[in-house]
Amino acid sequence: MDTAQLVGKATDIRRDILTMITEAGSGHPGGSLSCTDILTALYFGGVLDYDPADPQRTGRDRFILAKGHAAPALYATLAHAGYFSIDELASLRKLGTRLQGHPDSNLVPGVEVSTGSLGQGLSVAAGLAAGLRLSGEAGCVFTVLGDGECEEGQVWEAAMFAAHQKLGRLVAIIDNNELQIDGCIHDVCDPGDLGEKFAAFGWRVARVDGHDVSALVDMLSALKAEAVDTAAPVAVIAKTVKGKGVSFMENEAGWHGKAPKPEELETALAELAAAAE
Repeated sequence: MDTAQLVGKATDIRRDILTMITEAGSGHPGGSLSCTDILTALYFGGVLDYDPADPQRTGRDRFILAKGHAAPALYATLAHAGYFSIDELASLRKLGTRLQGHPDSNLVPGVEVSTGSLGQGLSVAAGLAAGLRLSGEAGCVFTVLGDGECEEGQVWEAAMFAAHQKLGRLVAIIDNNELQIDGCIHDVCDPGDLGEKFAAFGWRVARVDGHDVSALVDMLSALKAEAVDTAAPVAVIAKTVKGKGVSFMENEAGWHGKAPKPEELETALAELAAAAE
């Protein structure tokens, strides 16, 4: 896809995120909207090697959504990528659905690992990268973490392990929107400069505008092309806006885990449509 098509795809995904959360009456719109462009770049920008017809194909790239509460963004992305019908998104969080509040790898094709308990995703991703090296299998491992999630101690245990093991095929993307459920990350438990912190743990660090799809594709593609097992892992600090694309949600911590009302959905969809013109 070219840049215009990628931007259009991201808009479609945002529309689906808002619609399914409103239909469910619960969910996490803020952090789902902030990571939408990152997922769009990965899945539709030619970065990830994946096959919806064979989700477990040997040699594929792996993607782990460490911030599992942003499941609506992942579900919409997977549906648009062809893993299951877009119509199924309307079943989010309903009784008997496989599209639960957090992604379940036993139920949803394309979900590599069940996630949702914050802090564990990077450990899983590091383990996958180590396993690929041991088995001699091709493929890179990409994971998206929340910046609030980086307050969890397990993140830094995994960071230390990954650097020590030189897991050069591991790319951790930090959705750096600076908000979490209780407010600004710098007020709740200030992590400082996350790039400097990952660098201190022995990681290579890159920074990017997390809403510039073209820049994301270029950077992530380059990192994948140069990925080798003897290098340090990479942390990409992606500057984002919580609630991106909807004016009344942007930079508002209150939209971390609150569903829009029908009239709010109508306003949000109209904004997305106007921005796409």
